[in-house]
Amino acid sequence: HGRFGSPALTLQAMPPAAAPASVAPANAPATAAPPRGATPSRLAALSPLAFARGRFQRWWQARLPLSDTLALTQRNVYILPTGAGWMLALTLVVLLIASINFQLNLGYLLTFLLAGSAVVGMHLCHANLRGLTLHLKAPEPHFLGTSTAFEIQLSSDSKSPRYGIALAVHGTGKAEHHWAWTDVPAQGQASVQVAFQPGRRGLHRVPTLMAETRFPLGTFRVWTYWRPAAQVLVYPAPEVPAPPLPPGEPRASGTGSASTQGIGEFDGVRAYRRGDPLKLVVWKKAAKSLATGTDDLVSRDAQQAQRHELWLDLAHAALPDHEARISRLTAWVLQADRLGIDYGLRLPALELAPDTGAAHRQRCLEALALC
Repeated sequence: HGRFGSPALTLQAMPPAAAPASVAPANAPATAAPPRGATPSRLAALSPLAFARGRFQRWWQARLPLSDTLALTQRNVYILPTGAGWMLALTLVVLLIASINFQLNLGYLLTFLLAGSAVVGMHLCHANLRGLTLHLKAPEPHFLGTSTAFEIQLSSDSKSPRYGIALAVHGTGKAEHHWAWTDVPAQGQASVQVAFQPGRRGLHRVPTLMAETRFPLGTFRVWTYWRPAAQVLVYPAPEVPAPPLPPGEPRASGTGSASTQGIGEFDGVRAYRRGDPLKLVVWKKAAKSLATGTDDLVSRDAQQAQRHELWLDLAHAALPDHEARISRLTAWVLQADRLGIDYGLRLPALELAPDTGAAHRQRCLEALALC
């Protein structure tokens, strides 16, 4: 109670009120949130500087001549100091200032000795790459998802060997280069393989290549760019695991379908039965079975093969995605080729008659890569 008998007021500590949320004025500009799924690489690609750099690189690479053989001369070989070279230059400047300030004769000697070594290294580095001849051999086709290797031959007519020559695919932006290193003997040749993995099937031009050296001191970087004229064919990636082959279609002159004794694959082959002639045995399949530790033999069914023929049709690949259907047809082509049976390929704009052999397989894979 208070002094006059009235109840005293009890004061309790109240929890601090939450800070009011900041409300932007109605006329304040709204900050645009980054789009959903935007990654730092995509945002960097949308910057004006990256756009200008890409335009300049495309314009500059378009000026390079297309040739599978490149002779390196003073007109296409470039040189600049490396990070170590700039640091050496700064060190020489500091040594020179200290020598002048303190009148150090040995400081002068060390400064000019290091500067002379750097100048000699610059000439040796430029001469290490200048005078070489680069030749690209025709690249072989390969399947999507696998890395191909471009074989490049380096030739030198100089009487001195060339050391520390590196080649790689020229990346865009800050992409990492995967260098392949080699030495070229005096008046000799050397071969190097440069890895490349395209992102889609089809016929691709060989990307711009880059050669570089930093021999002997690493203070200067000498490089050149090369735009080959060759093209590389990329086959579709086969479906894994390979699905069974579709059933054979009756021939146009056949008498109709009949019951088959197949093995879950095309009706033109069946399991081996005692007494089958050796010429009917599918020896490619037999060799594969023996390699895996099994003794399953497969024979060609002559009667069924006369009434049916295998057609690999894009409409038979019951998949929603077009690329998935192409991958299934690729797996069928490889499986039919391993079995050694005749097969045909049917695409919307192309039809290849049933045949067998390596040439027919190559034609089918080329058609699937370009469709």
